[in-house]
Amino acid sequence: MNLEYFIAKRLITAKNHKSSISAPIIKIAISAIAIGMIMMIVSVATGIGLKQKIRQKVSDFNGHIIISNYDDNQSEVSLVPISTNQDFYPKFNSIPEVSHIQAVATKMGIIRTETAFEGILYKGVGKEYQWNNIKEYLVEGRIPNLNKNLNEEVVISKFLADRLRLKVGDKFTTFFMKDEANKLPNRRAFLITGIFNSGFPEFDSKFVLGDIRHIQRMNKWESDQVGSFEVFVNDFDKIETIGEQVYENTFNKADASKALDTKTIIEKYYYIFEWLKMFDINIQVILIVMIIVATINMIVALLVLILERTQMIGILKSLGANNWTVRKIFLFNASHLIFRGLLWGNIIGIGLILLQQHFGIVKLNPENYYVNEAPVYINWLYILLLNIGTIIICILVLLIPSYIITKISPIKAIRFD
Repeated sequence: MNLEYFIAKRLITAKNHKSSISAPIIKIAISAIAIGMIMMIVSVATGIGLKQKIRQKVSDFNGHIIISNYDDNQSEVSLVPISTNQDFYPKFNSIPEVSHIQAVATKMGIIRTETAFEGILYKGVGKEYQWNNIKEYLVEGRIPNLNKNLNEEVVISKFLADRLRLKVGDKFTTFFMKDEANKLPNRRAFLITGIFNSGFPEFDSKFVLGDIRHIQRMNKWESDQVGSFEVFVNDFDKIETIGEQVYENTFNKADASKALDTKTIIEKYYYIFEWLKMFDINIQVILIVMIIVATINMIVALLVLILERTQMIGILKSLGANNWTVRKIFLFNASHLIFRGLLWGNIIGIGLILLQQHFGIVKLNPENYYVNEAPVYINWLYILLLNIGTIIICILVLLIPSYIITKISPIKAIRFD
């Protein structure tokens, strides 16, 4: 058995150790390690979870990349149609990272009921629309059936349904303004088949999803004309690179006037993604602060242990033990405290994020955070790296205070009381 480890183990298991002056210091050091690990696990899990959930919601309602016409239109309304007779539609085979593409069109309207009215953005979708993205947010009813002839079925947000006092099965009238002046607006009656709640005010306050053929008829478009294309990719982290590839594959070199514009959701909703970048800074600050607090407490604990065992250090040195041998004894002792703190920190930290994942205990205000409850992302690799990083940093930092052992004289140490 390793001599240093053997002596360190005897020190750890000694009964008088628990009643010594260092006992409360040791408990504080273990608690600091545990609390630090809890904070790091929770901050990383919730920070990454919130980022992923928000960007998922944005992409569910817009796709990852939007292909549209070049125009000066600053609103989200589709003005100039695009033909669906494109090489990249209905399958974007030229770019393997593209998982799906769908045609959509949007038009502003006003819903009017007997008691209220509300401005909305009607989003027309086709048969290839990925309703699975919206099903997650469906709180009542079902999605519209667009596989048959033109129908009046739509899904509406809970926000709009509550304001307009509508429910599943109700019909409502919507007025769409025409481009020509002094023309009566188009009037359409819709049937609510489902109600969704994304928790994202940006979408819940205006979106109504239904058949794209309504917009095509009102705008006098052909059946092969749409407002834009929404492109979904397999890896969000590569969205900017794939966006450039999409632009290159949709650019009409033969006729520049027919060139199409591509915009990623990071560009379209830049204010949201700039805000999300702040979470990375917050996580980094929390990790640094927790590591500093943990190492300071461990340094104090190690110094107290050395002070308490000064006579033992003198005896070991007088018996021929070199400085590094004695230092390793205390480093083994400190490592034991670190592992105990990490054990409790991991148990409590992982337990908390599992509780949040399954029961959603911590609620958030969707007006501020775009989600109803704090989402968590459990990545065992990240947790492992946090533990390994904490151990390495603490051990390296503890090498500095352990150097004080080299300055202890055996004669003075034996006489030390």
